[in-house]
Amino acid sequence: MDYRTGEIGKILVIRFDDGDDFLQELLNVVKKENVQTGWFSMLGGLRQAGVVTGPKEPTMPPEPIWATVDGAREVVGIGSILRDETGEPKIHLHAALGHKGETMTACVRKGTKTYLILEAYLIEIKNIDATRPWFPPGQFNRVTFHEGSKESIFTPTIKKKL
Repeated sequence: MDYRTGEIGKILVIRFDDGDDFLQELLNVVKKENVQTGWFSMLGGLRQAGVVTGPKEPTMPPEPIWATVDGAREVVGIGSILRDETGEPKIHLHAALGHKGETMTACVRKGTKTYLILEAYLIEIKNIDATRPWFPPGQFNRVTFHEGSKESIFTPTIKKKL
């Protein structure tokens, strides 16, 4: 386990319309606004997506179970954005996708098409020196912290006498 502290930067409210490629358009906004690290929630509808519903077995590296969402789904999700080792933003999104009372929870990976409307609320996180480079043992991109952002609970605090 490892962690860092940061500060809230810009807050973006983004609307995606029917037929928009959610993941691609979100990446476009992230690049345009130069968001290095962020956290977002999303809600609305998706009509199409390529998702991973879990690993076949709890092994390292995991073998993903791929599924295709095809048809209208109500969606609520939460995700993070960090840059990889080349500077490209990487999105990690988990969402619940429901239809007719049945819900699938999945990692949304590709081919996302908005159904009617989808909203995202993106919070930029500043002063965190972190990336999401490729992690060969797991065969996925993993959050990695760099020393420039470390705040230790063991760092002494010097108090001035008044």
